[in-house]
Amino acid sequence: MHGGRESQARSYVPYTHRDLEDLPQLRALTPARRRAMQAVAAVLPFRANAYVVEELIDWSAVPDDPIFRLTFPQPDMLAASELARIESLMTAGAAPQAIRAVAREIQAELNPHPAGQQALNVPQLDGEPLRGMQHKYRETVLFFPGQGQTCHAYCTYCFRWAQFVGVSDLRFAASRPDGLVTYLHAHPEVTNVLLTGGDPMIMQASALRRHVEPLLDPSLEHVGTIRIGTKAPAYWPQRFTTDPDADELLRLFEEIRAAGRQVALMAHYSHPRELSTPIAREALRRIQDAGAVVRCQAPLIRGVNDDSETWAELWNTQVRLGAVPYYMFVERDTGPRDYFAVPLAHALRIYDDAYRVLTGLARTVRGPSMSTTPGKVLVDGVARVGGEQVFVLKFLQARNPAWVGRPFFARFDRHAVWLDELRPAFGEEAFFFEKELERVAQ
Repeated sequence: MHGGRESQARSYVPYTHRDLEDLPQLRALTPARRRAMQAVAAVLPFRANAYVVEELIDWSAVPDDPIFRLTFPQPDMLAASELARIESLMTAGAAPQAIRAVAREIQAELNPHPAGQQALNVPQLDGEPLRGMQHKYRETVLFFPGQGQTCHAYCTYCFRWAQFVGVSDLRFAASRPDGLVTYLHAHPEVTNVLLTGGDPMIMQASALRRHVEPLLDPSLEHVGTIRIGTKAPAYWPQRFTTDPDADELLRLFEEIRAAGRQVALMAHYSHPRELSTPIAREALRRIQDAGAVVRCQAPLIRGVNDDSETWAELWNTQVRLGAVPYYMFVERDTGPRDYFAVPLAHALRIYDDAYRVLTGLARTVRGPSMSTTPGKVLVDGVARVGGEQVFVLKFLQARNPAWVGRPFFARFDRHAVWLDELRPAFGEEAFFFEKELERVAQ
């Protein structure tokens, strides 16, 4: 059905913050760095697995190895004063609840839900908010299945880190799809549903099926595409090859296609090395053989993929393997953003330099794109207009569909890393969408 398996099954060994002290590969690091990593992990979540640790990280290049920086906590992810607070508590042997209390204070200052996720994106049904859902763009509803709100490994930059720190008030999750189905019946303008997390691909195939099958009912024929946001093809490709229910999972993809719907895996590949192993390529092939389209997206992260050669290799490799380059994102304004962020001007240069050497088929990619409160803002270029140097911006998606594609301009700022650090060009007091956005936010 899906072709032969080329890789042997291996046991799934997860690593969490408790393993940071004893993991053999970390013993080459200084004690001070290991203590700092423990302190960061008390605030920002850490999880990895044997595949990431043993096959993706080049331990001879640590601490500068990009996959190590992508998955293991780094000391500078916290401000020096915050790091010192946590380290001093740990050194003094403070009780776990005392450390947890300080961690909660720091987490609250890290903008755990950017871009209006809680305040503006949660839909309502009969006047009641629907738990575990977001509806920001007209055609797309996000659904957070409760059993999919963890990951095979956590990315250190993750803008959804608040899902993983054990605070229920910060977490999006729904135990059943009933509310989603009812909401979709009431909203025929919704054409696609994005299952997200966390990572829905950490769920058993039977659990995922319980959330997907109701969406295939003929009464919901307006839902033409089911999307699944996942890092599993990069961090645990065994999910699609040698896991006990891998074939069942792929059969579910086939059934979605047989029901006349598209199934798209929104795969997060941050670095070419994630596509370099035989099992990663086998997983991608099996996913595609089951009828799913694989669209690839990732943010530009300082110290991980902040050079044009890395992106050009990543995108050209994806096309060669039959996947579709989709988005280069700008690191969101949450969590350790100050540590990972790349100025917009530099991000645009990296994107442009990579884009110039792509094959034509790889030029489906869009970026750099900021997922902001009003919508996905593309940094489309830098120009000189009327004697003023400006960023040329436009919406790829927006809360108001009328904003999409409309160019607008910001004064050039070589240090700005996010939309709220930009100022309108040509003496304007506000960007064209701001007054309407203020009314929505009230």
